[in-house]
Formats: sequence, C-alpha cells, structure tokens
Amino acid sequence: MFSKQVTDSKVYQWFDERLEVQAISDDITSKYVPPHVNIFYCLGGITLVCFLIQFATGFAMTFYYKPTVTEAFSSVQYLMTEVNFGWLIRSIHRWSASMMVLMMILHVFRVYLTGGFKKPRELTWVTGVIMAVITVSFGVTGYSLPWDQVGYWAVKIVSGVPDAIPVVGGLIVELMRGGTSVGQATLTRFYSLHTFVLPWLIAVFMLLHFLMIRKQGISGPL
Repeated sequence: MFSKQVTDSKVYQWFDERLEVQAISDDITSKYVPPHVNIFYCLGGITLVCFLIQFATGFAMTFYYKPTVTEAFSSVQYLMTEVNFGWLIRSIHRWSASMMVLMMILHVFRVYLTGGFKKPRELTWVTGVIMAVITVSFGVTGYSLPWDQVGYWAVKIVSGVPDAIPVVGGLIVELMRGGTSVGQATLTRFYSLHTFVLPWLIAVFMLLHFLMIRKQGISGPL
C-alpha cells in the first residue's frame, strides 16, 4: 500500500488514472502466502536474481569482447587486466553462473519433492524444465566464448555428441558448428545463442512461468 503522501500527489494521480496503479498495488499486496512457505520456496527467486546479475554483467562485457577466433582470447585478457573492474565483472559473471545452475537444480528438487508439479500446475512444471534446459545451454555456450584451449575443446566435444544420433546426427553437428569443423562459424553461432537467442527464450518462458504461478498460487503442503 502506498503512503498517503504519495497517493495524494498529482503525479501519482495522473499515472493512476491511466494505468490503475492503485489496483495493481492492492492486487500484489493482498496475495495470500500459505503458512507452510519457508526459505526453500525462495530458491526460484534466487535463481532469478542470479539471472539478472548474469544479464547485467554479460551486457557490460559485450562492450569489450570480440567474437572472433583471433581476438576472442585477447579481448578477454584485456578485459581482465586493463579495463577498470573488468576482472570483477567477469568474476561475478562466472560465479553467478555457477550459483544460478546450483539454485536451479535445488529449486527443481524442491518443486518435485513437495509435489508442486501436480495438477493443476503441470504447465508451470513444463516451463520450468524448459528453463532448466536453457540455463544449461547458457553454460555450454558461454564456456566456449573465451576461445582458449578449454573452451575450444569443450565446443568440439559438445558439438560432436549429436553425431551419435542415427540419420540426422551429422546434420545437427554441421548446424551447430556451421560446417564440418569447429571454427569462426561455430564461435559466431555460440555467441549469438548466448547473447541473443537464449536470453529472449528464457525471458519468454520466465514470463509464462511467473504468470502461471501468479494465477495458480503456491502449491500446498504434502
């Protein structure tokens, strides 16, 4: 509930007439929280916070990163050694990535063990699983971007896994690599996935996930 001083202001009233700010505020503050909810129900929110940190720090690094096989590693080195607080931004990005994956796994376990995937929340569970897959994809694509020895061989191994699939395996490998071998096309595709495609995908499924949670509420105790 907004304070009386704020609600009486002309600016607030102007926005309230057009956006019904008070109605939105009342709906948010009146939402029922079951008494069985504890800290373990906050794991999803912590995952979201980690993602927001990832987004902010990743966006900052795009100003200096160069997605080419000849300059990627040197641009990361420059970021770590020459840019003011560049080492801190990249370190936060890496640690937050690990934390996001950990919190996501714990959140999935919590939902499963407390029966949060049961009727009528099946679609909420499905969107959550899709976001878990996207989160892992973030890790795989981001791991390759420095284009060092670890990143290069990680890409080569991961992109070669689909080759075991009958009939379409080879086509999937070429699609991921942008050719028969790992090179510039591969780095470009992984960079595009990491910085554009996956963020948009996870944003869409997050919106769906949160809207369904808002609509259905928190699941009850077992």
